[in-house]
Amino acid sequence: MAGDTAGAAADGTAGEWRGWRAATQEALYGEQGFYRRPEGPAGHFRTSVHASALFAGAVARLLCRVDEALGRPASLGFVDMGAGRGELVTGVLAALPPEVAARARGYAVELADRPADLDHRIEWLTEPPAGLTGLLFANEWLDNVPVEVAEVDPAGVARRVLVRRDGAERLGEPVAGAGADAEWLARWWPLPSEPGLRAEIGLPRDTAWAAARATVERGLAVAVDYAHTAGARPPFGTLTGFRAGRESAPAPDGSCDLTAHVALDACAGPGALLLTQREALHALGVAGGRPALSLASTDPAAYVRALAGAGEAAELTATGGLGDFGWLVEPRGIPDPLL
Repeated sequence: MAGDTAGAAADGTAGEWRGWRAATQEALYGEQGFYRRPEGPAGHFRTSVHASALFAGAVARLLCRVDEALGRPASLGFVDMGAGRGELVTGVLAALPPEVAARARGYAVELADRPADLDHRIEWLTEPPAGLTGLLFANEWLDNVPVEVAEVDPAGVARRVLVRRDGAERLGEPVAGAGADAEWLARWWPLPSEPGLRAEIGLPRDTAWAAARATVERGLAVAVDYAHTAGARPPFGTLTGFRAGRESAPAPDGSCDLTAHVALDACAGPGALLLTQREALHALGVAGGRPALSLASTDPAAYVRALAGAGEAAELTATGGLGDFGWLVEPRGIPDPLL
């Protein structure tokens, strides 16, 4: 990364330079932030939710397993964290069997305004409800929780990366001595002294996830994201932007999404299970196998539908693609329904 290692105020431009955490917070969630734009995330990138209705169907089956483990409570909650425009919670409620749907309550947690056409039965919130009995599901939420970025300077010292609104970067103060950030980096993503190596300091995500899962009194909390674990951290970090469906250089100006992969192992609480989306969806009945060719002659329309479904399932579980997403699964007072 180009840039000097002097303090932010050395040339009188202190007001322009900020850490990536503060810059991302404003760019994504400020008054004119990316996630407050009317087109929503689906206008810029495609998640598993947008790829196929099979994903919502699988989450609905997971909610049914949670329901059974809870003893079929009178009120069964489903919380969609970082709900976008409510696509997942809408799909999950629609896919539930009638007996479960009659007891289900849907919650969409999002900072943007409620969509005008959202089902009136779905409650729109800025924070997850406390005391949940049911399933809290965070699909590609944690990767948008802003974090600081650190980079090793030519002297081998890890420094905080500062950024301007246009995406230009420079190095700021050393991370060493920065308290909790320095401790997190040392434990979860230690940087060798090689200049240019980078890390995203995931402490805010650990804190956000701990607060989210604490709202589940009984049931299950699940976080799904592109992720990495200790021993396989990306050497130059993962911070990037997405604009109009294409990956772009990250710039905290509100025009694009800003995302970085998640250290899910750091977020995990006691008794958590880490697995890939491929493994999780297979356990929930989503597989990419082709339908029997004999169906093409006996029921051509059914064969075409089955073939399309197999293609969508293959995309959701593909190696090198959506199938590599990490699933962090944390039961709260019930057995793990994915085992």
